[in-house]
Amino acid sequence: MNSNHVTVVYSWTAHPGKLDELTAIYAEVTAQMEANEPGAEEVQIHVSEAEDRLYIRDEFADANAVGFHLGTTAAAHFQSLLAIATPGTFYFLGDIPDEMKAATAEMGLPAEFATSVAGFQR
Repeated sequence: MNSNHVTVVYSWTAHPGKLDELTAIYAEVTAQMEANEPGAEEVQIHVSEAEDRLYIRDEFADANAVGFHLGTTAAAHFQSLLAIATPGTFYFLGDIPDEMKAATAEMGLPAEFATSVAGFQR
């Protein structure tokens, strides 16, 4: 991974009886990201039926790719998601510009930001 790479890890907890609908929305989000977002390098979605929760990990080429995602695919689904689920904290791991940090606050996303200090990839 290059130094501009950004990982976003977050979860959504479905309202009672809405886990299947939440999972279906994320299947659609994933398909749209794969088809229309070249800067989205990987998406992994995991479900916990015991917690009625989806755990998501998105890998982006850089902050511009994150911004593109937030302004397109994410924006198109955000209100539908809020109607059926509660977002957990969004952890943005990488160099995120201040403007993007402000945009997440405006969206009402619970977010934390951290820059890389060490690691490796095989």
